Amino acid sequence: MPAHLLQEEEFSSGSSTTTVGTVTSRVTKNGDAIKEKNVLNHEDLAGDRGMIDDIFDETYREKEGPKPPMRYVWRNIILMSLLHLGALFALALIPSAKIQTLAWALLCFLLSALGITAGSHRLWSHRSYKATLPLRIFLTIANSMAFQNDIYEWVRDHRVHHKFSETDADPHNAMRGFFFSHIGWLLVRKHPDVIEKGQKLDLSDIKADKVVMFQRRYYKPSVVLLCFMLPTLVPWYFWDESIIISFFIPAILRYTIGLNATWLVNSAAHMFGNRPYDQYINPRENPLVSLGALGEGFHNYHHTFPYDYSTSEFGWRFNLTTAFIDLMCLLGLASDRKKVSREVILARKMRTGDGSHKSG
Repeated sequence: MPAHLLQEEEFSSGSSTTTVGTVTSRVTKNGDAIKEKNVLNHEDLAGDRGMIDDIFDETYREKEGPKPPMRYVWRNIILMSLLHLGALFALALIPSAKIQTLAWALLCFLLSALGITAGSHRLWSHRSYKATLPLRIFLTIANSMAFQNDIYEWVRDHRVHHKFSETDADPHNAMRGFFFSHIGWLLVRKHPDVIEKGQKLDLSDIKADKVVMFQRRYYKPSVVLLCFMLPTLVPWYFWDESIIISFFIPAILRYTIGLNATWLVNSAAHMFGNRPYDQYINPRENPLVSLGALGEGFHNYHHTFPYDYSTSEFGWRFNLTTAFIDLMCLLGLASDRKKVSREVILARKMRTGDGSHKSG
């Protein structure tokens, strides 16, 4: 059966939504496992996204023979240990903090989270919508506040993750266990395949974005200013909060929670939950992760349809990032949201899902 791509334009609030679909399937072989997968016309699918490197590469095979030895990055181990100890200390300070400080910490968490979810993930990694210059600048500032690597590096690692998911070329391969996919991958040297495949990606679209490359050039000072100094100085200066509380709650605790919320997408959302769209891949639907990660826990859907700007078929439900992008479209700051049609979603559920959609 030939692949058939259905596209239609829906216009609202001065912005566009492109609905994308495909209705073909085939049987593919990955190692010893026979998997029924959706056939996608990748060239058509990419459209004006300008890239297809977030589509799973079924031709990849892990190298035979013994795995390379694990090499620890002691600097990261020490820094991450100190960070989490600082976060535990910050928890004890919460009863002594002013309500304005707690509200400011929450605001910093939301802003920095959007820098990851709406910025480096849905905009730059997947090109699932378009953003104007002011919005790209805002998301870049929020991304530096999040301090999870600069946008260029985040996009490179994330596209490799999608293209080689759950293999040696996946930076946080969940097949290596919960701890590794959550934080352990940052505490050891990358597998050689991760480096090799990352170097082969076409990142020309990212290199062409002057905002992204400006951030990459000045990333370290931007992190010092936006992730640590600004969250600390605002409560200390404006409502006379103690400098200790100002540093440990809006900066350290907020940063630690933000990191773990993102890491849970790599760990828990690859292990716990149902698979209504594709039972042959590891990522799961995990509403609890979505709550903490502003909508990123609908992971079986996301890995099945990585080009959907909402990463979910349920709109704003447990998905603050989708609401934010829709608001930006309403304000004329974003446009061209990619969305999979309901007919294609249902067909995919029936074809490769685990049947859990039938029970709600």
